[in-house]
Parts: sequence; C-alpha cells; structure tokens
Amino acid sequence: MSDDFNKDTSLEDEIAKSLQKMAEEETTVAKAFVGTENGVVEKKQNVNDIDYGKTQVVPTIPKELLKDDEYEEEPLLEDDDYSETEEDKIPEADGNISAKKKNNKKKKIIKNQKLKKNLPIPKEIKEQFPVSPELAAKKAENDEAIKAVFSGESDKFILVIGPCSADREDAVLDYISRLRTVQDKVADKIVIIPRIYTGKPRTTGDGYKGLLHQPDSNATPDLLKGVIAMREVHMRALAETGFSCADEMLYPENHRYLSDLLSYVAVGARSVEDQHHRLTASGLDIPVGMKNPTSGDISVMMNSITAAQHPHSFIYRGWEVVSKGNPYAHAILRGYVNKHGQSMPNYHYEDLIFLADTYAEKNLKNPAVIVDTNHANSGKKYGEQIRISKEVLNSCNYNPTVRKLVKGLMIESYLEDGAQKIGENIYGKSITDPCIGWEKTERLIYDIADMLK
Repeated sequence: MSDDFNKDTSLEDEIAKSLQKMAEEETTVAKAFVGTENGVVEKKQNVNDIDYGKTQVVPTIPKELLKDDEYEEEPLLEDDDYSETEEDKIPEADGNISAKKKNNKKKKIIKNQKLKKNLPIPKEIKEQFPVSPELAAKKAENDEAIKAVFSGESDKFILVIGPCSADREDAVLDYISRLRTVQDKVADKIVIIPRIYTGKPRTTGDGYKGLLHQPDSNATPDLLKGVIAMREVHMRALAETGFSCADEMLYPENHRYLSDLLSYVAVGARSVEDQHHRLTASGLDIPVGMKNPTSGDISVMMNSITAAQHPHSFIYRGWEVVSKGNPYAHAILRGYVNKHGQSMPNYHYEDLIFLADTYAEKNLKNPAVIVDTNHANSGKKYGEQIRISKEVLNSCNYNPTVRKLVKGLMIESYLEDGAQKIGENIYGKSITDPCIGWEKTERLIYDIADMLK
C-alpha cells in the first residue's frame, strides 16, 4: 500500500492507484528497452553486447534476477526430478579457481535429460580471460586484410589451413607458430588464416566433437572446461603469433565466446540449411563461409549465402536481434556424396565456371568461393590435397573469371601425416580426418605462392 494512502480513500481506489502506478513503471521499463518509436535502442544501452543474454537497460533490476536460470516454470519438470549439486566455479585466468559460486542450487531433470550445469555467459568468460587493447587492434587489422580479399580490394590469396580438429593446445600452437614463419615469407601474395576448429559436427552424432566438448580427448565431456579451453587456445594463438584464426560454427550461440578473437567462420555442410546458423551469420562482421551440403545441392548453399547477406530479426541468446546482413558471406565447395555413398568432387574447372554463372544470376555482394581440398573433394585421401590445390590454381591462371571468383583454399594440415585413433597420443597427428604433415604443408604453401600470378 502506498505511503500517501488516505484513510478516507476506499480500498478499491487505493488498489486502482497502485495498479496505475505499476502500469506507468512497466511502460517506463518498456520504453527504456525499446529506446525509440522505431525500435532502435540507443547506443548507451550497449545493444551489441549480446554476451549478457539479458537486457541491462533497467539497472534497478538485480542482475541475478535477469539470468533466469532457476527453471522453475518448466512444465516438464516433476517434483521428484531434483538432484543436489556441488558449487560450480569458474577458473581464473591464472588457473586458480574463483570463489564465485555459480550454481549452488538444486538441478532438475527433464524426463530423459538432466540439466547438469548452468554455463557462464560469454561476458563472464571474457571478463575472466580478457583480450588486451593491443591484441584487439591486431585482430582488427587482420579482419580488414581478410575482408579486403573478399571485397576484391586485394588480389592476395587466402589459405584457411590447419588441423581438422584442434585436439590439443600444445600441438596446435606449435603448428601455428610454424605457419607464422611461412606467412612472413609469402606475405606479398598470401593471407594465412589458421584453422583452430574447436567444435566438430559428426555425421552420426558419435565420436569426438571437438575441444569444446572434450578438452581432454581421453576424458569424458566437460563443456565448462571446454568453453575455457577453446577461448584460451585462440587467445594464445593471437598473442603468440599475431594470427586471429578460423573456427567452425557448431553452435550459433557459442560464437559470442570467441567473437573478439575470430577473423573467419565456417558453417559446415550439415549446418548450412539450419535457419539459426544462417541468421547468426547475417549478424557477424567477419567473412563467413557457407559449405555446400553433403548432398551437393548448390542451390542450398546459394540460398544460405543469400540469407546470410540479408538483414533479419531473430532470437539470439535471449535477445531480439536485428542484423544488418553480412556482405562477406560466401561459398565453400567441399565436394559431396552421391546416392550410392560415393565421394564426388566439385572443384574442377567446370564446377567453378558453373558457380561463377550461378553467382551472376544472383543479386549478391562480393561473389567468392573458397575451395575445400579435403573431405568429399579428395574422398578423404588427404595426400590428394596437394594435387587439388594446384589444379584449382591452374584453373585460376587459365581464366580471369575463375581467378576473380576463387579467393582461396581450405586445407587440412597438421604436424604429422594421416590420422590416429583416440588414445594413441601421437603428438601433432589428427584424431579426426587425416591431414597432410608439416613438411608437405610448407612445401605446398611455397608452391602456391610461386603459381600465383
């Protein structure tokens, strides 16, 4: 009851006054969130910081309430679906455990699944493991150099190159440090974007899903440790080599954990038809490559590029988001599998001409393709990547139209040739798709530089 309540006022009048006051307050909150009549939130409201997952424009509401992680309203929860949990803690940047309590609460089970752990939002992880202004400036410099290639302002050739999956930090950073030396020697012709793929989609869902899921490939999945591990390896790559790297968008929501570190994103063949991947790509300000689907349907890939280049309104991490469209969304040709289960390539000269003609029919910005030299293009015969790379460059040298369209190659490469099974623990050898080893990689990069006109 309000402080100015008059004894002569009826209870009904007082209730009416209270309801009116509540309505006015709610209107104020709504206006604060919406910002203006056209729905544009003012800059002071930090609309780009989607890391929060919730609005911050009403500071009187405690942050704890905004996180909405109690799951109390979940209709599928049963009264007996409770289990006591330990405190979940976030490691500090120095490796120590923070005293901050994350989830000292009861967790609940939804039918055949358990809500195991409430993960920290991206902002919390970024605060624990921040990027310095110097490193942020270096990433921005890399971004501009890469976007210049896709826009046609630069005629340099891009190599998205590295392990199929980033299975262990030490070997990955060893590999990338070697790339740094090579990059400095070919900087006049080639822009190298190292692959640090921390999330791996699987055809059947089984198998190693990447560093995000299993920071230790020999241990059980731990996504909290995985989130920290994937951020750490990307941070170290930037700090120690100056490379801001590429990663695959396995989960669209996870991009914010690395948004201040990545210079290139790929959407895989199994994700390219997914609406959330497409819409998320439309809101990124770095190049995003859309792979052709496993069926090989080029129209699906082109529709994905079209969607990513257009503006959209969609839900992302609890926000209503309005994207401007990404003019650097482009094609990645990775081959396909026919109805008989056979790998079929799509990197040949005729395939590139067909894609150029298809682009010409579309009203798309910055027509571009990256040719994936492994996967179905090589039939996973990893050694064929060397021959395929040179064939694509011959096509570029033969036809200026092809050279203008083909912006680079995607190559799976690691320290050792081939692949190994999990548990063999061979340093620098892939535990997913087989890769060419370092000696072959280094020689190939120099050969590519020599072939570029």
